[in-house]
Amino acid sequence: MKLKPKSIRPFIGAKDYNLSRQFYQDLGFEEFVISHNMSVFKTGEFAFYLQDYYTKDWIDNTMVFLEVDNVKNHLDKLKQSGLVEQYKNVRCSEIVYNDWGNEFFLHDPSGILWHFGEFNTEVK
Repeated sequence: MKLKPKSIRPFIGAKDYNLSRQFYQDLGFEEFVISHNMSVFKTGEFAFYLQDYYTKDWIDNTMVFLEVDNVKNHLDKLKQSGLVEQYKNVRCSEIVYNDWGNEFFLHDPSGILWHFGEFNTEVK
């Protein structure tokens, strides 16, 4: 069987749903409300579902990798936005240089770990 997907959308949780909704809007995602406890957030072709649901073990082990064209540019814009200082518990790393490419890490208000990465070569 060969899949022909149109998109892949992870589900992530939130400790404080409304705070996380505002965080993702401020990060640059567009929100589409699905119900009182779930929204889909989109930017370009990328999307994810945010739920008003929190289980510590799940949140502490959730990671999302967002591939970008220019890691340094994204980190610079994030720093200039003041977003990290605006939200309690949001943390951002410096760029980590790896053999496969470069990335930085961003923890959302609930603790979800986002990897913003740029590959040196195409991943196959």
